[in-house]
Amino acid sequence: MIRRFGEPVRADIQYRRRPGVYAILRHGDRLLLTHQDAPVPEFQLPGGGIDPGESPIHALHREAWEETGWRIEITRRLGAFRRFTYMPEYEYWAEKVCTVYLARPVRRLGPPSEPGHQAVWMPIAQAARELGNPGDRHFVERLL
Repeated sequence: MIRRFGEPVRADIQYRRRPGVYAILRHGDRLLLTHQDAPVPEFQLPGGGIDPGESPIHALHREAWEETGWRIEITRRLGAFRRFTYMPEYEYWAEKVCTVYLARPVRRLGPPSEPGHQAVWMPIAQAARELGNPGDRHFVERLL
């Protein structure tokens, strides 16, 4: 059973399953996060949805590059969690199945290519408080 974080499941909503992959990008005592401006400004672990026909590992490399501008090296899978949430950018309710990996940034390739994203370095303890969703915070707290 995968642990659930966030809002309770609502019986009146039909959720669309959306698998995704996310990275805790650690360098020493800091993490490389992404700050997303919209729909709600928040700090996030870099990552996102897995496109049809795409492997999770390829998706994680793509998403990390789009949201931070960095090439990464994946160390290991840490676990997974579920969130039930509305995704305004796609206009549907989703059951997000989020797999989290530990990785490290290895080379900055440029600025984030994803509109509305900014790469931000943050101390681990601060990230554990400021990340926008409780699933992300849970996995970062485990590093502490």
